[in-house]
Amino acid sequence: MGTVVSRAELVEVRQKLRESGKRVIFTNGCFDLLHRGHIEYLTKARALGDVLIVGLNSDGSIQRLKGATRPIISEEDRSVIMAALSVVDYVCVFEEDTPYELIRSVVPDILVKGADWGVDEIVGKDIVEAAGGSIHTIEFLPNRSTTNIIQKIVQGDAPRS
Repeated sequence: MGTVVSRAELVEVRQKLRESGKRVIFTNGCFDLLHRGHIEYLTKARALGDVLIVGLNSDGSIQRLKGATRPIISEEDRSVIMAALSVVDYVCVFEEDTPYELIRSVVPDILVKGADWGVDEIVGKDIVEAAGGSIHTIEFLPNRSTTNIIQKIVQGDAPRS
């Protein structure tokens, strides 16, 4: 089980991981309404190194990016849910609209985003590559997204058991 940490705590953790030679993977996102696509994405990200850090958009950040009706799940609850996943080692909420400052604080060895992002568009790429790290993209599982789930619920198209 992972741990929810502050940015300051994460910087200390990162230093210890660096000293012990652990390869740190970083990814970020909203992770609102956790679903299979998220699980498969995080599992593939974790397989790239030793320790997976998830930067989690704050509620305010999500509202600015996705509108006033989001997030569905609060940042406190999303943090606990993410940390409970066996593939996630650390979760850190960030207030900014992008994880750039968090990435600059942590300087991971591997930065991961979904393949819907062009490599040159990935926030923090410059920081990671300047430190000798690498960038990876992971294909999404088709037809699996929080937006799709919300649309199905609103339209009453959710599968019934």
